[in-house]
Amino acid sequence: MPIVLNELLGKPLLKIYQDTDRFNFSLDSILLADFVTITARTKRICDLCSGNAPIPLYLSLRSKAKIIGVEIQESVYDLGVKSVAYNGLEKQIELKQANLKGIANEIGSNCFEVVTCNPPFFKIGDNNLNPNDSKAIARHEIMATLDDVVKEASLLLNSKGRFAMVHRPDRLLEILEVFKKYHIEPKRLRFVYPKINSECNHILIEGIKNGSAGGLVVLPPLIVYENEKWTKEVIRIYNCEKE
Repeated sequence: MPIVLNELLGKPLLKIYQDTDRFNFSLDSILLADFVTITARTKRICDLCSGNAPIPLYLSLRSKAKIIGVEIQESVYDLGVKSVAYNGLEKQIELKQANLKGIANEIGSNCFEVVTCNPPFFKIGDNNLNPNDSKAIARHEIMATLDDVVKEASLLLNSKGRFAMVHRPDRLLEILEVFKKYHIEPKRLRFVYPKINSECNHILIEGIKNGSAGGLVVLPPLIVYENEKWTKEVIRIYNCEKE
């Protein structure tokens, strides 16, 4: 298992352990960690499907809140634990190797101000499963479906808490329906494009538990590449710089 230590951010602020044969963190996670609403009143954050902990690590730069990450795969969880320790963040970030389904019973219901998730994007049967089981679990809804993720997020959140997720645009209508099903009112939506004049390939969406109906704001599009290089906004996000 070839383990490498990479920079999580463009600036040498944080580092993250990765297994080059397995599913490594992607820009999706960084975009989500930047997108989610964090305030001075945010005291507890939970990240579901944490992988090797890129979102908890990035959020530690944005908040002093207690962060709990939940990851089902032991080998990937172990990398997250190593990364948290390397960066000296054990007091702020706690990782749990567990199935997200039912995790609220273990870490607390109705007591998180923020929940985030970069979940598996594909239903079983939508794409060919990767022969590498670790990658298949990360990409496909083998261990948890969209419904499972949003249901657990709702259980974890306190009333008026926020749930933010990155996903695929082709599942947007389903996402909106599942949010409503579990009393999470969609409030912020952003479409992500690989480059100008390309099709949207990701969405960032945030909702409020028990939020008032309506009021969804569609933010300006986020363009990732321009002239084969990251745009200034993506570089700002990657470096965790304020606008």
